[in-house]
Amino acid sequence: MKYNLSMRESQVLHLIAHEFTNSEIADRLYISQYTAKDHRKSLLKKLDVRNSAGLVRRAFELGLMTILITAHAS
Repeated sequence: MKYNLSMRESQVLHLIAHEFTNSEIADRLYISQYTAKDHRKSLLKKLDVRNSAGLVRRAFELGLMTILITAHAS
């Protein structure tokens, strides 16, 4: 099954994976909090999950996201 995420949904998904709230997503993407919430709801429905943790897990399972490992100086 192919998951047709819009570019904006993909952006929201990545921000969710980085623990951003709807308010923070809205600020970062210059959209309203209600629009951010609607994108989150759409993602939950499209990926058939119940919460944000499920979104991130399913996105990795489906190859919609990958892990980017960066080195941090101590």
